[in-house]
Amino acid sequence: MMGGGASGGGGQQLQQLQQQLEALDAEIAELDEEIDELTAERAEIDEAVDGLETLDTGSTVQVPLGGDAYLRAEIQDIDEVIVSLGGGYAAEQDQDTAVDSLRLKQESIDEQVETLESEKGDLEEEVSTLEEQAQAIQQRMQQQQMQQMQAMQQQGDDE
Repeated sequence: MMGGGASGGGGQQLQQLQQQLEALDAEIAELDEEIDELTAERAEIDEAVDGLETLDTGSTVQVPLGGDAYLRAEIQDIDEVIVSLGGGYAAEQDQDTAVDSLRLKQESIDEQVETLESEKGDLEEEVSTLEEQAQAIQQRMQQQQMQQMQAMQQQGDDE
């Protein structure tokens, strides 16, 4: 059951390229999602740094309780900041140390985003290459079909 001759092989190649393209698109979408999550985390850290740099002992703040409910509170001591260290651990730090810790987190996130962006760029280049290959195969298949149609026309004209 061959059917289609050389164009059948091209069709199979096209199908394989399409599957590879779909897999790459899925990987790119996952990277985009990771980048978005890291960017949101970075924005939260930016807010925390801004807050720590502008607030003083005695400042009044809105503390989120959850469910879009907030409680007004007064900062008793700006040098008693609890900062997450990761892995479920947190430490009490003074204002400057807390800002430094958060800035380190920002740098780490920036590096992660840069790595993910680079991976995404590599995948996008691969997608571009595969799309060019698919286009070349499609053109070759169209040329073969045209040649077959012309050959059939000539046979019909010869009869």
